[in-house]
Parts: sequence; C-alpha cells; structure tokens
Amino acid sequence: MKTKAAVMWGLHQKWEVEEVDLDGPKENEVLVKLMASGLCHSDDHLVTGDMPMQLPVVGGHEGAGVIVDVGPGVKEVAEGDSVVLSFIPACGRCEPCTRGMSNLCVLGAAIIAGPQLDGSFRFHAKGQGLGQMCVLGTFSEYTVVPLASVVKVDPSTSLHTAALVGCGVTTGYGSAVRTGETRDGDAVVVMGVGGIGINAVQGARIAGARAIIALDPVEYKRGRSLEFGATHTAATVEEAVSLVTELTRGQMADVCVVSTDSAEGAYVAQALSLVGKRGRVVMTAIPHPTDMSVNMSLFDLTLYEKQVRGSLFGSSNPRRDIPRMLTLYHTGQLKLAELITREYTLEEINQGFADMHAGINLRGLIRF
Repeated sequence: MKTKAAVMWGLHQKWEVEEVDLDGPKENEVLVKLMASGLCHSDDHLVTGDMPMQLPVVGGHEGAGVIVDVGPGVKEVAEGDSVVLSFIPACGRCEPCTRGMSNLCVLGAAIIAGPQLDGSFRFHAKGQGLGQMCVLGTFSEYTVVPLASVVKVDPSTSLHTAALVGCGVTTGYGSAVRTGETRDGDAVVVMGVGGIGINAVQGARIAGARAIIALDPVEYKRGRSLEFGATHTAATVEEAVSLVTELTRGQMADVCVVSTDSAEGAYVAQALSLVGKRGRVVMTAIPHPTDMSVNMSLFDLTLYEKQVRGSLFGSSNPRRDIPRMLTLYHTGQLKLAELITREYTLEEINQGFADMHAGINLRGLIRF
C-alpha cells in the first residue's frame, strides 16, 4: 500500500515528507492507522547522529492508532482495536521480561538497528528499504509494527493524547517514581523540563514530593512547570543549589532527574551537588554515543552513598505501566492534554522541531 511518511535520508538534513510503499504485516506484526505522533527530542537525535541508526529511516516512536490488519499468529489484538505503541518492544518471555524488567527486553536491541525484528524492511522508497525509528516509524499515516510493541487500550481512550504515553510521559514519570524511587516528603530536582522532564515533575507530585524544583534556562518552561506540580524553579545549577540548600536546611534533594536535551558528562557532577546523603541521580537524557568522560566526585559516592542510576523508559514495563498512566489521566491525577503545546500536520514536521529547539513547546504533536 501507499502511505505518506516523514523520512530522514541523511545526517543534518530536514525531514522529507513523501509517499512511500508499505508492505503488509508479517507473522506477529500488525498494521496500524496512526491518529497522532508526538515530536520527541529522541527523534531529533537521529538528525544529529547522537542516536546512531542506519539511514534512511521513517522517524517517530511516540504514537497511537487503530489496528487495521494483523499478520499470521496474532491473537492478542484484532482489527479495530485501539492501541498505544511502546518504543520498547517487550516479548514477555526473555529473562529481563520475566524478572519484571520489560524495558530491558532483549528485543530492545533492535530499536536503533533500522530494519524490523526479522531484519527486513516494511517501508520502501527510491528503490531501497527504509528503517523505522524504534521499529515503529510513527511519522507516517500507516505503519507496520511488531506485536511486542503494541499495547491495547480501552476503545474510549482519546488516542491523540494517549500517544504521549508511548514515550515521554511514561519515561518522565518513571524516571522520578520508578528509577528515582521518589517517596512522599522527598525533595526532587528535575534538570531540564521539556517533554520528559515535565512528566518527571508530574511523577514527583503524584508520588507526594514536598518540594519539586524545576531547573531549566528557558523561562517559558520554568513557568509552565508550576502548572504540573513544580513548587520552585531555577534557571541555573548555582541558583538551584542555593534554593535546595535553603528549602532542605542543608540536607539537599533526595532525587535529581537529568532530562536535558542531551546528556553531558559535566551534568553528573552538577546533579550530584544537588542531592544529599544517599541521594539518587537519575540519568534519563540520551548521551552522545562516543562520550566516555564523566565529571563526578567519587568521594561523594563513597562517603555520602550518593548514587547515579541509568533510566530507560523510566524503568517502566510497557504493558503494565502504559495503561496505568492512562488510568492516572482518567482519574484526574496526570495531565496529558495540557502537555500538547501545538499540533502540526505531517507536512509541518520541520516547523515542529524548530519550535522544540526554540523552547516554545512542551510537546508538539502531529495529528493525522
């Protein structure tokens, strides 16, 4: 079939929106008609090369839609089902999955490879196969994805808002609550309050944190963070250190989530300076793949038992935690619609990313 998709043909180029060919679903795959796709900074990492992936590729990894066809062997879902697509495929059978770590499923190795799980391509254009971001490719009107990436949701769910829980919401919330283990009464710092960080703020609020400091140089983001649960804001690390010292009487924060546009080695030491004894620094931001240097105090790690923790998808399990996010939304505890600053057509995708870089969006959304 033919579908319109946004393709990245080479590094540091713009997204090209064009008609491409899409094969039907193979065994344990489904064909999905997308309703919406979030514009996540991780997609922009394809452009810069910070997320190394075989190009060309159909972008997008944060989407929701309706199943229009299923391949052989698919029994869990059927045509007409509403689904959210998880950027982490989870088989449910490998050792990490059976240990409750579906975000580390062995299938996750495929998310930066390009082809589908079987090594072949579903999208084609200009005589060659096109990869799919995180085996999804949600910057397309239609896409074929593995059953392992599909989470069925209630048919009454608004798929335009539900698209955001496929990555940003669940990752941010989980970074604070699951990886960071935020508890009631904690003080939490969120370093970078974009599409991921703003949901770390929400997670800390829902978990009962008494003080939530949103740290970001962009005034607009600092202001919006107060709507989602931040109790205080800071524009610089120095300002945040002074503020946290005052708020905690020198005990410092319990958790610091690093959700900047990209991870830098220098940020680790800065984050460690914001947490106190046994404080937890959660690294959620995507780093440069060749960056092997980190600035930090080993003295802090040993004598104060401070911790640095990596976080993928907020240490969340897709089939359990995506529906849980939607339940929190339906019960009024989690904001979703308010996250969407602007909606774009697929043809406006480059403007959407330009707005993201300009710091005027919490989350841009492509609406099909």
